[in-house]
Amino acid sequence: MRSEAVKKGIERAPHRSLIHALGVSPEEMNRPFIGIVNSFTEVVPGHTHLARLASAVKSGVREAGGVPFEFNTIAVCDGIAMNHRGMKYSLPSRELICDSIEIMAEAHAFDGLVFMPNCDKVIPGMLMAAVRLNIPCVFISGGPMMAGQLTRGNKTSAVDLNSVFEAVGKAKRGDITEKELAELEQAACPGCGSCSGMFTANTMNCLTEALGMALPGNGTIPAIDSKRNMLAYEAGRTVMDVVRNDLRPRQIITEKAISNAFMVDMALGGSTNSVLHLLAVANEAEIDFPLTRVNELSDITPCLCKLRPAGNYHIEDLNRAGGIPAVMARIRDLMYSNQPTVNGSTIGEIADSALIFDDDVIRSIDKAYADKGGLAVLFGNIAPEGAVVKRAAVAPEMMVHKGPAHVFDSEEAATRAILDDQIKSGEVLVIRYEGPRGGPGMREMLTPTSLLSGMGRDKDVALITDGRFSGATRGAAIGHVSPEAASGGAIAALRNGDIISIDIPNYRLNAELNQGELEDRLKTIKKHCAGIQSGYLKRYAEKVTSASTGAVYQK
Repeated sequence: MRSEAVKKGIERAPHRSLIHALGVSPEEMNRPFIGIVNSFTEVVPGHTHLARLASAVKSGVREAGGVPFEFNTIAVCDGIAMNHRGMKYSLPSRELICDSIEIMAEAHAFDGLVFMPNCDKVIPGMLMAAVRLNIPCVFISGGPMMAGQLTRGNKTSAVDLNSVFEAVGKAKRGDITEKELAELEQAACPGCGSCSGMFTANTMNCLTEALGMALPGNGTIPAIDSKRNMLAYEAGRTVMDVVRNDLRPRQIITEKAISNAFMVDMALGGSTNSVLHLLAVANEAEIDFPLTRVNELSDITPCLCKLRPAGNYHIEDLNRAGGIPAVMARIRDLMYSNQPTVNGSTIGEIADSALIFDDDVIRSIDKAYADKGGLAVLFGNIAPEGAVVKRAAVAPEMMVHKGPAHVFDSEEAATRAILDDQIKSGEVLVIRYEGPRGGPGMREMLTPTSLLSGMGRDKDVALITDGRFSGATRGAAIGHVSPEAASGGAIAALRNGDIISIDIPNYRLNAELNQGELEDRLKTIKKHCAGIQSGYLKRYAEKVTSASTGAVYQK
């Protein structure tokens, strides 16, 4: 066992003395040591209940013969960090989470790990740590938040955080009152859990199942459901089997497993951020996974679900319909069904045992919402290394669009223009210098996209950026444009009035400019100076790579 490095042999007496100080008995010293990697914090709604769940995990570990040791990581709430300086720190937190777990696991020689994430950057940060360390492990998320319930008159409707963001646009336009907005903001988030739509956190928790790193139900059982506690207990028991069988993350997370995750992502219509994060996991696992592969999988995988923000269903509805096993059952013949999972079954066996309880929440292939998957990667002279769009949340009339560019050098400038009603029908908003290096930090831009949606502009205005979007974004919002402006990408050369051509069905994104003109313009552009030149973000900007490779650190 790895833990023998701190407990076996006469020379380890000082180590054992310190471990005894933790309350570990001499008999327990012979058992496997299991690290419980908890992202509990009192400032993130998705994580406030993780201390309670950790107790269930530890009970499972002890019951199965292990000794659990809990430690914490940081966690950022993207909703709270949105639209101010704090959002610059969200994506960079992923690398810190990964690094800090490596430090704790190596310093204390754990035999196995149970990862407890829930929100956006914590899940991929922990997945990256899992494949980097390659120690036997299991994932158990905190689960999704229930949708809120808003009653007005005789009508009760389901609402969520995205409803509030979009309502700001409606309030600015005078469609609702400030009192109605206040009622909504108090109803939208009724308690603990990751925000209730198919946003980034829930996308990644669902894909952790598809990767094979979590037990069935990980992505969809609500945070407040007693079954979530039961799943946490089973995760604690399961990690002991994984340790005894010496089943390592790199035996599970392979090129085929990442393909499986993307196929489930396509069927769900998940967040564009999943592309960024799965590529980062592939990079840590030393798997070559080109962006073009995403389109190949999208071409063969139909979109079977319309969850918020693309539709009206929430994660609790997906859970009621059968969860991720039911989604995998629908596309079983497309997936690599022999892939192993931490619970000892293959992906195919999990799919075969699934039950489907609602044929509209999870449609059959012959009744799919779309023949192709919910995500697409666009290429062209603006984005030679790719750009990502959530195709499932784009209005049909915006799938192919051509219009003049309206260029902004920051999210704040674009947001002011939207609020001041300066955006004309047919325009393509360009928001640049918001990439991993240029931001720095590649902020999510739920505010401008939600304002456009709330003001009814998501069906006549497109938006492209070298930044990224929240999983709650809908409309023709194209992010991750690579190379980014701060690295000399073509998006830096765009000017107001340039005609931008968007062709999502054919995966194209171009400016109607010849290559010579683009190159001439780029020669005249001064080197970008990011607004933050100190602290962690300065170091992050110096090390981070393109979004097309997952925005990971240079090796």
